[in-house]
Amino acid sequence: MLSRLTRPQAVAVCAFPVVALLATAVFAPLPFSLAQPGLTANVLGENKGEPVITISGAPTRNTSGQLRMTTIEATGPDASVSLGDVLGAWFATDKAVMPRDSVYPSGGSVKEIERHNANEMKESQDSATEAALGYLHEKGDVKVTLKLADVGGPSAGLLFSLGIVDKLDGDGSGGDLTGGRVVAGTGTIDPDGKVGAVGGVSLKTQAARRDGATVFLVPKAECSDAKAELPKGLRLIPVTDLDGAVNALVALEKNKGSVPSC
Repeated sequence: MLSRLTRPQAVAVCAFPVVALLATAVFAPLPFSLAQPGLTANVLGENKGEPVITISGAPTRNTSGQLRMTTIEATGPDASVSLGDVLGAWFATDKAVMPRDSVYPSGGSVKEIERHNANEMKESQDSATEAALGYLHEKGDVKVTLKLADVGGPSAGLLFSLGIVDKLDGDGSGGDLTGGRVVAGTGTIDPDGKVGAVGGVSLKTQAARRDGATVFLVPKAECSDAKAELPKGLRLIPVTDLDGAVNALVALEKNKGSVPSC
């Protein structure tokens, strides 16, 4: 004999699998990483007791001001990120939800990813050195060593190049490239001095302002991202290459010429 369910009972029976599905979705791991503003480091100074930039074969300058490279901190490549985590970060201004593949190379173990990031940092340092020495027309007997602990990836390239330029030549007429300011920024750089986009820019501007920066150099292609959550008191300067970055800082320092803006 068949029994007939009442309407409330039928709704309850139908709703159960939906609730179960939602509960599974909330706690199931998703292919995202959660990111937040990370550390910054003054490339003109020291990091963990070691100079970030060491130069031999040419006289160097004493510098004032700071050139701070910026980072983001992301959940690890093997971290489990749930829908609840994503929704919580989605509405936070100091967090971002990023596809995991945009933060870490896919298909590798944690150790392999660490090696990949370390290799990218080494390549970035080599490119930054070549770009800076090429800009200054320095000869091959100038040797540059770059050290930055616990940071991987290529996004410090622009700031490394600017730090080398400031230590060797400053603004070209005896002054500091920074004008005594705390200048921060991000961007990859190739050996010819071309600046490339990096991602996570809106979080990096927050890290920069937190650590005292009033100027932020951003790859021009990422201006709109940088403006999205721009902290009060931080001036954006878009750049496409090392020449343009140096010229913009010199114009800002001397209060002469046009300084580009996003």
